[in-house]
Formats: sequence, C-alpha cells, structure tokens
Amino acid sequence: MLTIGDLSRATGVKVPTIRYYEQMGLIAPAERSEGNQRRYSSDERDRLAFIRHARDLGLTLDAIRELIDLSQHPERPCHDADRIAAEQLSAVRRKIARLQKLEAELVRITSHCHSDQVRDCYVIRALANHELCHDDHD
Repeated sequence: MLTIGDLSRATGVKVPTIRYYEQMGLIAPAERSEGNQRRYSSDERDRLAFIRHARDLGLTLDAIRELIDLSQHPERPCHDADRIAAEQLSAVRRKIARLQKLEAELVRITSHCHSDQVRDCYVIRALANHELCHDDHD
C-alpha cells in the first residue's frame, strides 16, 4: 500500500490533484489506515499513471473517464478509444496550425522593427493596430 505522498512521487502527480481525481471518481477512494491516512494500491498507482499520461497528451477529464470505462471492458471493440485519440489529434493539429500562424506573424513584426526608439517601433504599432497584421490570428 502506498501513502498519498508515495503515490505522488511514484506518478509525478501532485497530492491535491490526486485528491481531486479521487473526488471526481477517476481513481477509487483510498483505503484508510488506523491513523486515517490514505492508502493506495498498485492498481491505483497504475490508474493514476494512465491518467497522468493521458493528461500529458492533452486529453480532457471526460475523455479520460470514457477511456477508463472502456479499459474496464476488454472484450469491447476499440473504435471508441480510437475515436477519442483521433479527436485529440485533430485538436492538437488545430493548435499547431494556430501557433504556426502566430509564429509567422511574430517573425514578421519583429523583422520590421529597426528603430532605436519606441515611438517608431513597428512591434508597438502592430500590436496597437491589428490591421497591420497580415493574417487573422485570433
């Protein structure tokens, strides 16, 4: 059995987050020691590592909850898990595209700034006047 501190160190998940996940039902409620200290099994450690990895990949708690439910039914087809991963991949690709637009705009406005004084600074002017931007990057 692991204490909450041991579980935190083993998974890299902060103690308040572990409590939150327990409260949200993503991990089972901890057993309690005679001193009322939380005790977690290796199954909870594995579940928390799964959640941590899924969060690192940007999955929402709802998606993680669905994946946990799917993992408890190994005989079911995996198309729902594939769908969840594909949706996250699409979201990541949209974010990357947006970040690439932001990068291009920042490169453009920083390359135009050749002034020694703020009053003539293109960066300041471009930030103050969105019409100076080449692309819509909202």
